[in-house]
Amino acid sequence: MHHPHLFPDVHPDLIVAGFTIILALVQILWAAAARTNELGLKWNAGPRDGETPPPGPVAGRLIRAQANLFETLPLFLGAVALVHLAGKQGELSMWGTHLYLLARIIYLPLYRWGVPGLRSLVWMASLVGLGMTLYALFT
Repeated sequence: MHHPHLFPDVHPDLIVAGFTIILALVQILWAAAARTNELGLKWNAGPRDGETPPPGPVAGRLIRAQANLFETLPLFLGAVALVHLAGKQGELSMWGTHLYLLARIIYLPLYRWGVPGLRSLVWMASLVGLGMTLYALFT
């Protein structure tokens, strides 16, 4: 996935970390848009005081998917940073970061459309990618 012409001096791990942050922004915006679709622009622009109805199925899934990403995102970014600070980046970290991001991208629509089972397997694949990235620090 490394594109030497676009990012000549940037290791693929760091590019993937950047794209993972973009994914996090997409999830924030998608969940917010779904909630605004339910409650309206007046609610979104207002102070949001008082009781707010619980999210509907789609907004609820997108909010939970966002929270799920945010549970491991600091760990992933920390692992990438530590690997690079230690100068341990290489094939293992490259495959680990790519697996993490790919799994997180696949996870989002699976959760949005309520696909059980497979969603959990994809989540586990993201943890494997995180583990591979962190393991690179110790090899």
